[in-house]
Amino acid sequence: MPHYHKLGKIPHKRHTQFRKPDGELYSEQLVSTEGFSDTYSLMYHLYPPTNVKKIDEAYSVEPEVAVGKNMQHRSFKGFDVPPADDYLESRTYVMVNDDVYIAVAAPRKSMTDYFFKNSAADEMIFVHRGEGKLKTMYGNIKFEYGDHLSIPRGIPYQMEFKDSDNKLLIVESFSPIKYPKKYVNGAGQLMEHSPYHERDIREPEDLETHDEKGDFLVLIKKRDMIFPYHYGSHPFDVVGWDGYHYPYAFSIHDFEPITGRIHQPPPVHQTFEAHNFVMCAFVPRKYDYHPYSIPAPYNHSNVDSDEVLYYVDGDFMSRKNVEKGMFTLHPIGIPHGPHPGAVEKSIGKEGTEELAVMIDTFNPLKLTKDAMQIEDPDYYKSWDHE
Repeated sequence: MPHYHKLGKIPHKRHTQFRKPDGELYSEQLVSTEGFSDTYSLMYHLYPPTNVKKIDEAYSVEPEVAVGKNMQHRSFKGFDVPPADDYLESRTYVMVNDDVYIAVAAPRKSMTDYFFKNSAADEMIFVHRGEGKLKTMYGNIKFEYGDHLSIPRGIPYQMEFKDSDNKLLIVESFSPIKYPKKYVNGAGQLMEHSPYHERDIREPEDLETHDEKGDFLVLIKKRDMIFPYHYGSHPFDVVGWDGYHYPYAFSIHDFEPITGRIHQPPPVHQTFEAHNFVMCAFVPRKYDYHPYSIPAPYNHSNVDSDEVLYYVDGDFMSRKNVEKGMFTLHPIGIPHGPHPGAVEKSIGKEGTEELAVMIDTFNPLKLTKDAMQIEDPDYYKSWDHE
């Protein structure tokens, strides 16, 4: 998990009187996880964060499932999803199960007239194209191409984009997204053999305290419904906070690949984990250096995971006809591996410049109707040698 961090003004002791210059109390808020038993942060607001003026009628954003039981290798062109002006309306779900939703988005405009809070899921937003600023009550985080933006559940935020050309991969996890246990010591520190470290984690900065009253719309998502809440004060009215529960950024370009004399298995590429799925990053790296090594991955049948690979950039020596923004889905129990000719072609190569994000789920994924609109229907035939 993220390490201890603080910004702004906070009192010397928790849960004690902390007053404004005019003598009024600041409003303390505990943001806690696992029923007060896991990570938390303490926030200090100008106004109580409970001042609800009105709640509009809720509406559904539930993904429509087209294929509930998939047993076929599939490929989808994520960049074919049409862009939309609105950030939430641009979010297009491609694959879902009870543990995780996987979406792509191409928003053209910044969020200016509302805030969004996912109350049921942690979000990991991978920035494939675009740059800007993630704005939260914890402070702001600048982002650019290659960044992972980790937004724990319950945090209202806005996305501010520099321009209209934005491509995002969004993972919604119904369990906390954490650092892999194999890379964390007993004190919660990332260990020496980890492919990234605390120095690579970018915490919020530039805490902006908004002393504003009025009508502030917060769209709250829970159980595939959006609940429009109108609050009487600006959600970002925090003067200070401290703790372990906060958004952060991590760039795929700061991931240090683990290599070996022979081909290394996918777990060496792991970046994050949650209940029943993991995330990985494939980055530019030196190939295997055994004199008889075969850089291309071996054929394999993962009998416990659906494997999703999202292609970001570069030349993939194991696949044909790879496009930016393309997904491949290789379901549990069916062998897959390099396309014909890729194994021999890889021998003697010294390295790769590929970039990709992988999501392996331990429960099967369902395919949405939107996914079927961007599918390459002949992908499963791409291993045909004839």
